[in-house]
Amino acid sequence: MLMHREMPEEREHPEIPGKVMMIFYGAILALGLSIYVGWGLMYGSWNIFDRSNLGMYSSTVLLCGFGLVGMILYSIKSKKTDQ
Repeated sequence: MLMHREMPEEREHPEIPGKVMMIFYGAILALGLSIYVGWGLMYGSWNIFDRSNLGMYSSTVLLCGFGLVGMILYSIKSKKTDQ
C-alpha cells in the first residue's frame, strides 16, 4: 500500500484566535514596560541615553516594539475580517 504524503501547502493549519494573539502581544508590551520600570526603580537610572544601560534599554525597546506592532497588526486584521 502506497501512502501519499500531502504537500505543506495542501495541509490545513489551525488558525490562532485573534484574542489569544492580542493577549500575547499585550504581555510582551507589559513585560517590556515592567523591565523598564523595574530597572529604573532598582538602579535609579531613568536616563535612556546613558551608555552603561544601553543593553537593558535595547531589550526594552525590542519588547515594547514587538508588542505594539503585533497589537496594531492584529487589530487591523480583525477590522478587515469584520467587514
